[in-house]
Amino acid sequence: MTRGLALLVLLLPAAAFGGHELENRDLRNGQKLYAEHCASCHGAKLEGQPDWRKPGPDGVFPAPPHDATGHTWHHDNRLLFDYTKLGGDALFAARGIRGPKSGMQGFADVLSDDGIWDILAYIRSTWPERVKEVQAARNPPHSR
Repeated sequence: MTRGLALLVLLLPAAAFGGHELENRDLRNGQKLYAEHCASCHGAKLEGQPDWRKPGPDGVFPAPPHDATGHTWHHDNRLLFDYTKLGGDALFAARGIRGPKSGMQGFADVLSDDGIWDILAYIRSTWPERVKEVQAARNPPHSR
């Protein structure tokens, strides 16, 4: 019991500050932008493409789901933002990562930064509370 309480106390600050970039966002705008720019690959219900864990014949992984069954919530807010803005291959190159080919295009010339944050906040809004808490804990605390 004491151990669990200690863990909760340690996680509360992360949960409180971890979602900072996604707080007070325009979820309706995020949903609209998701439908316009993301749903064609990631699914209207955030379900992703079939066999998303396995690369296709071209070595590119299909679009993953953004619902709780996918891995989006395994990543911190900044990585999700950069991945969306730059695209997968550009982000990997910027971080010196050689690895899987990404089919994710960059949206820097299509969406504003606020639009990207709104989309990410919309996606997050669909997750169960426990998944939101785990994802928030992956983010560094922010000063306000």
